[in-house]
This record gives sequence, structure tokens and C-alpha cells, in this order.
Amino acid sequence: MGRSTADGVTLLVVGSANADLVVRVDRHPAPGETVLGTSGVAVHAGGKGANQAVAAGRLGARVGFCGRVGADAYGERLTAELRSAAVDTTALGTEKTVPTGIALITVAADGENAIVVVPGANTALTAAEVIAAVGPAVRVVSAQCEVPMDAVRAAARAAERHGARLVLNPSPPEAVRDDAESDQLLSCADPLVVNEHEMRVLLGAASAAEADPRDLLRLGVRSAVVTLGGAGVTVVERQDVSAGGREDVSGGVREDVSGDVRAGIRENVRADAEPPRGRTTRLPAVPVEVVDTTGAGDAFTGALAWRLAEGDGLVEAAGWAVRVGAAAVGESGAQLSSTACGKLLAESEGGRGPGGKPAQESAPAAVPGPGPAPDPAPDPGTEEPPA
Repeated sequence: MGRSTADGVTLLVVGSANADLVVRVDRHPAPGETVLGTSGVAVHAGGKGANQAVAAGRLGARVGFCGRVGADAYGERLTAELRSAAVDTTALGTEKTVPTGIALITVAADGENAIVVVPGANTALTAAEVIAAVGPAVRVVSAQCEVPMDAVRAAARAAERHGARLVLNPSPPEAVRDDAESDQLLSCADPLVVNEHEMRVLLGAASAAEADPRDLLRLGVRSAVVTLGGAGVTVVERQDVSAGGREDVSGGVREDVSGDVRAGIRENVRADAEPPRGRTTRLPAVPVEVVDTTGAGDAFTGALAWRLAEGDGLVEAAGWAVRVGAAAVGESGAQLSSTACGKLLAESEGGRGPGGKPAQESAPAAVPGPGPAPDPAPDPGTEEPPA
């Protein structure tokens, strides 16, 4: 049976913990091709869940982690890394018969990565352990899909039972797409956090161009945050959710959500159904020199969950998260460093936003990535015509 996190924990991350084996290459190999590494193999603490928890912990969140590691040197290292980031590890179990999960990562010269995950002990996480881990003070539960789906669904149920918010990062997205009970899981997501690839898979779109962030509301989610690389971030919220006390008042470019469903959307989403109405906020990207994109999305999601647990609205939380994600790609490794977190927090002191400008004047920015530079952003608060 699992154990509850400490009473003071307001954010619980349910997910994977892996040892990342990283090698740098000039470019990623094509199928059947061999390329030589430009560096030796580096070993880092990783796993989407652990990465999110570490980022949140180093930023100051009262965060706990629920997951599984093996009884080996990698497991000991991951546990020590979590604790050094002030993450409560009461709900972190040790699996004696299965080794710690491993991620094999290649990082190209442009900072883009390719990853193969061997789940290992992550597959041993149970629904009972997750349910027991949700303590009385938890306000946000953040989950990914590198652990069994039974555990992910349990995280959603436990969040609902405790009146907590579920932040769901469906990575890999196929785990949600192919899950027979995905409708119930998605209906709890507030928000669903996806990148372009994950959005395309969930919507069944043939290409990224055919995937519209607004269509994610048709999957039943309460809100969604889509990271679009150089094009910034899009936040989509149902109007009824905003009216229920979670309305954001921060800046951005907003528009109403309506209109016909796009071609290629998932079959279980009725194309003839009345489209849900909501609000879309577009946040521009921040220029940054990319060193390593590994874990940037995890740092983004960890920061987003932290700010939601502290009571921020979704757009306001995304404004923090995009800067944290941008900081993450400026350094090597999957886990956000204490140095980067210290700089971000120092910039926020005295009412200054993470970008160094006064918070009320700073424009939120997005996790950088491949693609064209974003168009100049309209002034915060500018209303766009309904779609």
C-alpha cells in the first residue's frame, strides 16, 4: 500500500523517474545510418515526472513525487536528486525486481533531441499507491503517461475526489489515444498540456497544419495549453470553466472559440456536436540561444503546475512557465538547474517578472523550438474578432 505525501505538499507529481544516458551528435541518424558521437556518454537524472517535480521544487513549490525506481545505483541517484530539490519523496517507492528506468538520448548540434525510453521500474507504479499519495493539502496533481495508465487514471480520480486540479501531459500521446477509458481521463484535464506532435496525435490530424488547438476542447478537456515552438504558446479555456472561478486576468491576445470542426479530428469526437465555446490566449515566443531542448517541456509543465497550485490563473501561470521553459533550453540536461531557478526567482522579486521587467508590463513568452520566428505580438489584452 502506498503512503501519503507530507501534509504541507500542495503539488503532487505522478510520473516517471529515469536515468538519462545522453550523447551529442552533429545530426540525428537517418534510418539504417550510423553516426559518431561528438562527446562521451553523460548520465543525468531524468524522467518526465521527476523533471517536473525537480523544476517545481527548485522554484519553491511545496511538491511531492509519486513514482518508482529500482534498487540500484541509478535509483539512489534519482532519489537523492529529488530530495536535493526539496521534493517530498514519501510516495517514491523502490522496486526490488526491476531496474530503474533508462532514457537513451541523442542531442544534435542544433539542440534538438531524440529519445528512447526503457520504462523499467516505472511500470510497477500502482493505482493504489497514487490514490494514497494525494494528501489533504494537495491542490494540483500533475501526471504524464510514462507510467501505467491505471496509475494515470487513478491520479485523475484522486484529484477529483480531493477537489484538486489535474494537469495532464499526455506523453507519449498514443497511451491516451489508444486507451479505452480516455474520455473520462480527458474530461478531468485542466489543463491538458501538449506540444504540436501530441496535439496532432490526439486529434488524429494528418499534419500539424490541420491540428487546431481550439479543437482540443472537443475532446472534453476543461482547458489546454499548446506549446508551438517558435510560434509561442496557445492557451484555450472553456468559457464555463473561466466563469467558475478560474478566470485569468493577465495579458495576451484573446479570441472566442467557435466554428466548424477541422478535418481529421479523432473519431470519438462528434463532428456534428455543438462546438464548445471558450477563450484563446496566444503568448509569443522568447528568443533564446538553444543549447539542449531535453526536458524543456517538463520544466514548462512543472512551473505551470507550481503556479496553479499557488493560486494563479491559467494564463498567468503560463506566463511564468514559458520563461522557465526558455531558461531550460539554455543549459544542458533534462532537469532545470538551481542556477537557472535562482536567476528566475531573483528577477521576480519586487514585483518584477521573470523576464526582468515589471510583472504588469512583461509579455509572457513561449518555450522556444524549431520553426519561424513569431510575428510581433499585439499589445496585451487586445481583443481579436471571434473565430
